[in-house]
Amino acid sequence: MDLGEANYAPLSPLVFLERAAQIHPQRPAVIYNSRRFTWSQELQRCRRLASALRRRGIGPGDVVAVVAPNVPAMYEVQFGVPMASAVLNCVNIRLDQRTVATLFHHSGVKAVLVDEEFLHLISGALRDWTAKAGTLFQAPFVVVIRDEFFQGMENSWPPGSSDYEDFLREGDPSFEWSRPEDETETISVSYTSGTTASPKGVMLTHRGAYLSALSECVTWEMKHGCIYLWTLPLFHCNGWCFPWAVAALAGTNICLRQVTAKGIFAAIAEHNVTNFCAAPTVLSTIISAATGSTFSRLQHRQVRIMTAGAAPPAAVLAKIEALGFHVTHVYGLTETYGARLKARQGVKYVGLDGLQVLNSETLEPVAKDGVTIGEVCMRGNMVFKGYLNNPEATLESFRGGWFHSGDLAVWHPDGYIEIKDRAKDIIISGGENISSLEVESILYRHPAVLEAAVVARPDEKWGESPCAFVSLKYGVRSNEEEILSFCRQHLPKFMVPKSVVILAALDKTATGKIQKQVLRSKARAFGSVKQISKL
Repeated sequence: MDLGEANYAPLSPLVFLERAAQIHPQRPAVIYNSRRFTWSQELQRCRRLASALRRRGIGPGDVVAVVAPNVPAMYEVQFGVPMASAVLNCVNIRLDQRTVATLFHHSGVKAVLVDEEFLHLISGALRDWTAKAGTLFQAPFVVVIRDEFFQGMENSWPPGSSDYEDFLREGDPSFEWSRPEDETETISVSYTSGTTASPKGVMLTHRGAYLSALSECVTWEMKHGCIYLWTLPLFHCNGWCFPWAVAALAGTNICLRQVTAKGIFAAIAEHNVTNFCAAPTVLSTIISAATGSTFSRLQHRQVRIMTAGAAPPAAVLAKIEALGFHVTHVYGLTETYGARLKARQGVKYVGLDGLQVLNSETLEPVAKDGVTIGEVCMRGNMVFKGYLNNPEATLESFRGGWFHSGDLAVWHPDGYIEIKDRAKDIIISGGENISSLEVESILYRHPAVLEAAVVARPDEKWGESPCAFVSLKYGVRSNEEEILSFCRQHLPKFMVPKSVVILAALDKTATGKIQKQVLRSKARAFGSVKQISKL
């Protein structure tokens, strides 16, 4: 028997916005400093955005790029752009103009919404794109998001640009948007962070986004009317689908333009924040900035943090939880709509059909013995559609009917899936495999170390040897020999770094991931161990 209108509707997370506005029209939806919007107002603003885009010629399948920090407009585009049947591309604000131009060219961007702070980036990217495309190039129209709370220098606007609020006024607040005819239509293109290779355009679907949002609500046990603080960049994998999850719960979004420990503590105190997501590096920042008064304020109310992007060291988890936070360590990738596994419990999200640690050659599950290494593989409705304009990479990633993450792990008897490393981050020294994560976990136990990353460095005798990069806690001193001595006390001899480089801060992506490919290049450039010196 065929399905029809009476018993089938394509899944799309956009319906969560209309439901929130219908049931809780006056509940605060978005708060940004002194600006507040209710769910009813947000629905009208998103409809206006969709309508204005359509009136400017944006239609099904057209890509709309957005370059902005966590401000209200960045939340609104998560709904307004796909309501116009367009594809959303949220751009990493830390990219350089050449990379942005490459991404624009790759996705064929038709419109760009840009925060005024990043006008110079977009202007440069459009110039680069124009030079590459030549006379056939048709520049996208630009809409500028002005922010009264932005304290930086003003930048000149590209010719013909529109103001975001004026652009919304062009649209119809009663615009009748429609669900996608096919729920597997692309809702967004998220480019990978580039910690492994050249960025790839990851196509996410309406169906996957809908199921991902609801799975987050269930797996994290989020409460109806939650207060969600935007510390996670909204441009990273659509904020792990939390814009739609918060709408499903008719919660409140607290926007932070800049993520600082002071801003986080202030938001928690003022708005009674219940949830936020952050990379382990943000947790370290919170710990470093914590004071006695902050601790006493938080110890009576537990705030839930979801962390991913790297394995949080045990020492960091212990310290952050002592401040009154409850931490859930999750694992995922851009290709899985963000986090999809409670790593320490080995529990996959409700909407994820298949999860295995497989032998990369036989594609058979490895033993749950905590020793045998395999590759984390996933399948199901919360795995991406494919890489935009890259069928070869898509086929390779779906080899054998599984999505291959490229992450190596062991599966413990109690269910814990322990990520040992990226396949390319394993250090092979004298025939022994060294997990950079294991060495880093020891470095994080050193009382002076704030951040740590270990990469392979060419070694004439052993082939490769561990090279550690660290940054120190504010006001604390240490040196290479002291840190090496600490490692010798806690690691087997072959795992001890041959060199330690102390930096003011480690190179990171906009989402807080330490960029090991940058550090690997630095390690190679240093030459022999004797040439390493404190920077």
